[in-house]
Amino acid sequence: MTTATKTFPVAISARHIHLSEADLQALFGPQATLTKDFDLSQPGQFAAKERVSIEGPKGVIHNVRVLGPVRAATQVEVSRTDAMKLGVTPPLRQSGDIDHSAGIKISSQHHELTIEQGVIIAQAHIHMTEEDAKALEVQNNELVSVEVISDRPVTFRGVVVRVSNDFSLEMHIDTDEANAGFIEQQAQGTLVKVTT
Repeated sequence: MTTATKTFPVAISARHIHLSEADLQALFGPQATLTKDFDLSQPGQFAAKERVSIEGPKGVIHNVRVLGPVRAATQVEVSRTDAMKLGVTPPLRQSGDIDHSAGIKISSQHHELTIEQGVIIAQAHIHMTEEDAKALEVQNNELVSVEVISDRPVTFRGVVVRVSNDFSLEMHIDTDEANAGFIEQQAQGTLVKVTT
């Protein structure tokens, strides 16, 4: 039998890029810094005004949003549909797990570079604090199922729990997952615990 617990917001994460300090300056010039456009839902994270193009063997996608702050390594997050358009085969991974992932060309208005790895399809995940995890009776890196009610209700399986007191409670899915389930921003997800 299954029982459902607390609901939480579901956010749709469109394609974006996190840049390392070195790659930021290579693309936008020495001493370049990210210019905040607006804050994101996760504390300390923001959408920058800077945009780039990403290019694979089969195609290019322009106007890709850069997110801040800078990271230790550059990471490009795309959907499966994006990957097919680009002609790359990124693995399904948790954010930050980029070893042996796909490479791609990244360009700004005046500069370009190629990364040998860093392109992934982000695994659906739920950000939460330790208090949230306790209330939901889950642990960091646990895989759970989440039901999202929409015109085409779906249950996502294999959703990874990510626990940190630097997070706020929110599930992240990509645009392919959202489109398949007719899910729009401000949707709510419910953790489904399987019991015997």
